[in-house]
Amino acid sequence: MDVLSDAIAVMRTGRPHSSRTVNFTPWGIRFPPSKGAGFHVVLQGSAWLLPPDDSAPVRLGPGDVVLLAHGTGHGLADHPDTPLVDAVLSPDGSWPTPPVRGPVGPDETLLLCGAYRLSRARAHPLLTELPPYVHIPARVGAHPRLRAAVDLLGAELAEPQPGSDAIVPALLDTLLLYLLRTWWLAERADRSTGWSAALADPAVATALRALHGDPARAWTVEDLGALTGLSRAAFARRFTALVGRPPLAYLTWWRLTTAGRLLRTDLTLPLRTVAQRAGYSSEFAFAKAFKRAYGTAPGHYRRAAGASAGVGRLTPAGAVE
Repeated sequence: MDVLSDAIAVMRTGRPHSSRTVNFTPWGIRFPPSKGAGFHVVLQGSAWLLPPDDSAPVRLGPGDVVLLAHGTGHGLADHPDTPLVDAVLSPDGSWPTPPVRGPVGPDETLLLCGAYRLSRARAHPLLTELPPYVHIPARVGAHPRLRAAVDLLGAELAEPQPGSDAIVPALLDTLLLYLLRTWWLAERADRSTGWSAALADPAVATALRALHGDPARAWTVEDLGALTGLSRAAFARRFTALVGRPPLAYLTWWRLTTAGRLLRTDLTLPLRTVAQRAGYSSEFAFAKAFKRAYGTAPGHYRRAAGASAGVGRLTPAGAVE
């Protein structure tokens, strides 16, 4: 399994959205805190990012991309001193601005902005270790796949065609993965610990793929060490140093995290099946572990997820009324 894709999928809680807007000088926008992650791309013109951590403003030129992975409030403006106006968002968090058509003038900035809904209840460390913002400057010939995703998304928003409603969310998912991949590839050269280093380490990456590919298997540290060509002790030390927790502790965390996703997204799946997929031989053992991790029983967690999604009450047989 692809660990990066897996980590994003388990946090996803709804459709992403995006907009393509033009801003006339002077302009300044204050984006409120959110539960998800967001990005901005300067397609034409320039802008200043007013970071969420109150650090110095960051100038953005054409083609620059900024990812804000933690949902913190921030500003975007034509100049650091321009007053900010609160962004007026739709109830779903989208920016209700029509697509921009026609050429953009010299005193205008064309932006491509987007947001993702993510659950932070059990956020994967792949995202939690990201800095307050990730700035990827435009460089000739650099990050061609990321640039291609930006171009495709911008084109779909500028000129919607049949199928755009399905294409745009897929492109947004693609763009997020390219943003994260670009950052981690750049970071791993300068880091000896953390997830950028973990994914670059052949032994640890092999073990992570195995754990994600078959979390229900009764893994042992010896099994994982043999799989990676290391002794039990050497593998355990390396995995713990890079991932931040021992192999079997990470496996337990991942099992219960994926179980929470199954309970949220498949309200008719029997609890015994969720338990089996999470690597537990009995519902009782699973329920005990789940309650210890989440503070509530699996059934209560599922009912709360169904209520928040507007789904009917679950019957004892597991069918939705």
